[in-house]
Amino acid sequence: MNEQRTKGNWNEMKGKLKQKYGELTDDDLTYAEGKEDEMWGKIQQKVGKSKDQIHRELS
Repeated sequence: MNEQRTKGNWNEMKGKLKQKYGELTDDDLTYAEGKEDEMWGKIQQKVGKSKDQIHRELS
């Protein structure tokens, strides 16, 4: 059950990121276990904002 909740939360966040930052692709937002930092690095590089700034904007 917890894994489903995590996937649901990520899918919601992914949708918000795509709406706010149209330049992000599905490849940019692909979450692979153990590669979270790499994924956030790609997002930060594309949108030019820190992870904390992105989280605040989406909250």
